[in-house]
Amino acid sequence: MSAPANPRHPLKTQLLQRLQGLGWEQALLASAQPEIDEIIHRLEALNPIPHPLEESHWPALLGTWELLYASQGTVLTRQLGNLRPLPIQIKRIWQRLTRSVQASPPIATENGAVLSLPLVGEITAIAQGTWQPYEEGESANVSFGSFTLQSTRIFGIAGLHLPPVTVPVLDVLRREALWITSYLDEDLRFGRGATGNVFVFCRSRAANPQFLNKS
Repeated sequence: MSAPANPRHPLKTQLLQRLQGLGWEQALLASAQPEIDEIIHRLEALNPIPHPLEESHWPALLGTWELLYASQGTVLTRQLGNLRPLPIQIKRIWQRLTRSVQASPPIATENGAVLSLPLVGEITAIAQGTWQPYEEGESANVSFGSFTLQSTRIFGIAGLHLPPVTVPVLDVLRREALWITSYLDEDLRFGRGATGNVFVFCRSRAANPQFLNKS
């Protein structure tokens, strides 16, 4: 007798197909997407790793994740939305999670974005911070200690770039935020902020539904 089909897989495929049909403005600026949000809720109810921030699950958690969707936008994309109709494009937004060199906080995060400006080139912006997971293994206290900016592909020429500039965040200006990892499997990760904003990340091999793991 064959094993029963995993109910998560068709939902994951459906979610990625819908997200691929969105432009970056619809996917990363605040816009109502009730059908997508419903699929996210259904997958969260089937979360195979209920305590994703426990250290035993770090092999599935750590690594580089591409941002596909933000229900209320991000800090960066909301600012870009205010600049329209300037022709600024988002080439990529990612989050890289690694084991910190310090025991506490134990997880280091790098939130990055590449922006394309016509006739100027590309700008890479990276925020470096940390995650301090709470004991329940689902949420973490997040703070950022520095920001790095670098101009790349100046005038569209590959390899022509300026040195990166890193600016530390003063302790008095440093802010902390609650981050909840509401879903995690081998391909997808969902995060929720304190305001309910939901973020959908995928590993690069999951960008196309045909690469989804069917386990």
